[in-house]
Amino acid sequence: MILSYHPCFEADKNLLCAGREPGPDDLMAIQAADAVILPQGCGQSLYKMARSNCRHVFPNFDAKFRHKGKIGQIQLFQKHQMCHPKTEIYRDTQSFFERYPNIPKKPIFDIPFVFKFDWGGDGDLVYLIQSVDHLADVLKTAGAFEASGQKGFIIQEYIPTDNRSLRVVVVGETFFSYWRIQHHADHFLSNVAKDATIDYDLHPKLQKTAVASVKDFCIQTQINLAGFDILYSSETSVNTPLFLEINYYFGRRGLGGSETFYGLLNREILNWIESLGLALNN
Repeated sequence: MILSYHPCFEADKNLLCAGREPGPDDLMAIQAADAVILPQGCGQSLYKMARSNCRHVFPNFDAKFRHKGKIGQIQLFQKHQMCHPKTEIYRDTQSFFERYPNIPKKPIFDIPFVFKFDWGGDGDLVYLIQSVDHLADVLKTAGAFEASGQKGFIIQEYIPTDNRSLRVVVVGETFFSYWRIQHHADHFLSNVAKDATIDYDLHPKLQKTAVASVKDFCIQTQINLAGFDILYSSETSVNTPLFLEINYYFGRRGLGGSETFYGLLNREILNWIESLGLALNN
């Protein structure tokens, strides 16, 4: 029996867990299932229940929940020796000021550099630090967040990229890539949510190299549903893809829209079920 919690994938048994914690009925259904399909927005409690009580679960979110937030992702890149921008991790402002008792007159990295809070998406809570005074202001913001219980940030070297980044998406066994190009000079972020445009054809060799690196990383981590943000420096002739972030819930515009994405997702789930020697009975 195949059990689906995904509203867009119909299986032998279908349940929803949105807006609630999983309960005894969910546990019984999962224990009776040969495979469980979960939604992209799956919470940790449902994922933990599924992984602990069913042998086969799609997607694999082990890395997502073991390495949370931007801090966890950097640590995951480091663990698997993936190239990424030079980064310093801070659990709170206290740990920052323990390292730098006074905000340094000499910047931590060459100005500009990037300050990212541990949470947030679509480029929110990401700052291009242009001066020590700007850093001081953002650290005050960090202190205000900590007062409400939200902690953690990273400081990262700024990679000049000619205002573009590469998105590599994995859906099951299929990989896609496309550039996001920012044409607004006052925006340093090149994500679509910040008005970047999409280009599928630019620098095919760089795309191929990045996809190969992401595939290798996914083999190591078993990630099979995510969008990776990859940077290439425009100031070096060494074309090394730099891992920036993992997006487990990502936009679909670059994949042709939601309808196309869900068609692809359904196909990849069916291929995954078949690879296990299982089949839907409905």
